[in-house]
Amino acid sequence: MKIARFSRIGFIMAAAGSAVGLGNIWKFPYITGEYGGGAFVLIYLVTVLLIGFSIMIAEMLIGYLGRADTVSSFENLAPTRKHLWKFGGFQSLAGLFVMIYYSVVIGWIFHYIVSALFGLPSSVDEAKTVFSTMLHSDFKTQLFYHTLSFLIVTFVIARGIKGGIEKLNMVLMPMLFIIVGVMFLYATTLDGFHKAVEFMFKPDFSKINSTAFVTAVGHAFFTLSLGMGSIMTYSASLEKNANLVKSSIIVVILDTAIALFAGLMLFTFLYEYGGQPSSGPGLVFISLPSVFYQMGMLGNIFAVMFFVSLAFAGLTSAVSLVEPMVQYFIDRFSWGRKKASVMTSLFFYIVGIVAILSHIDGYSSYLTWGSRNFFDWADFLTAAFMLPVGGLIMSVFVGYVLPKSQVEKVLRPQLGRTFEVWYFSLRYIAPVSLVIVMLNLVGVL
Repeated sequence: MKIARFSRIGFIMAAAGSAVGLGNIWKFPYITGEYGGGAFVLIYLVTVLLIGFSIMIAEMLIGYLGRADTVSSFENLAPTRKHLWKFGGFQSLAGLFVMIYYSVVIGWIFHYIVSALFGLPSSVDEAKTVFSTMLHSDFKTQLFYHTLSFLIVTFVIARGIKGGIEKLNMVLMPMLFIIVGVMFLYATTLDGFHKAVEFMFKPDFSKINSTAFVTAVGHAFFTLSLGMGSIMTYSASLEKNANLVKSSIIVVILDTAIALFAGLMLFTFLYEYGGQPSSGPGLVFISLPSVFYQMGMLGNIFAVMFFVSLAFAGLTSAVSLVEPMVQYFIDRFSWGRKKASVMTSLFFYIVGIVAILSHIDGYSSYLTWGSRNFFDWADFLTAAFMLPVGGLIMSVFVGYVLPKSQVEKVLRPQLGRTFEVWYFSLRYIAPVSLVIVMLNLVGVL
């Protein structure tokens, strides 16, 4: 089946939209705060360069050469044992499992956009009560916005590569950059900006331990949307003679820049108005709303802008998480795009309702096993196993299974003298790092 092609700028916006998600604007600032700032940021940037960039090129290469869904691409390219390597393509399931909770979080963001229009909590305690009430008691609100997320994502994917995915990213990504840019420029005028810069870029290695190092490696991988087949599926729709390395560089720069700008902006507001950088996962939903309240009317405007930017980042990533399995059903079972989009999205929508219930009083006890409820298990299993395994499979496949001559033919003209450096990183540094991440997350290290 002929696959619709991205335009060159459309692919870069779509790949950037896949990479730039909630991990950049929500997760990166709070884990940076938890691990003391500068030293963590330095480790993160190094791992983005040595691991994330290497695997992104490898994932793009598989999609570009395979020209199909993730399963078919592995099967088409494997020189031997095709029946086994095709299972490497089922890493696309990871994106669908991420969407189980990702869609719920997007729903929270929608709720906070509306809430910010009508008023903000005046203190951290009030913000904590508001969030806790929504999370543990307000099932209807969470279901409504989760449903809205499901409908938007399904509609966009059903419209196809050009009419849906590319168009969405061509609109939302520039708007995201503008919103974050405006808020960042305002942050530079505040006294707290200098403290934020010092916090993020002055390394204090006394704050760093093995957990912080592994967290930096894992987040560098997650934030680039690797190991889920998203970049691979998008790359199957690239024009011929596309420059994979140049595209990877642009995506990595955009992704990293948004994370750094968002971190500087948020920490500036926190320092300026008495918040704490080490607020943890509640930084966005608990600490920041009370900070925005202290800014008066401007705070209401910024709160809406901020949560809108989060929604944009979440939606562009969400589409990329679902598309790999949609393309699989189209290619392997000859389903129409609308049918594939609806059936695939219904999975994360229905199971996502279970994720919501796992927080709701009266249901959570039935949906909790060990120290985690269903929502947290979905997050943990994708982060600890599915994404790293997907990255490991790609690094091994390109580094050891594909003939080096085939890889060189495409990438040496684009990488030049740095080809061997990239190839070494892919074969040795990336696999070892990913194994360490997995072992740490399951408590072996």
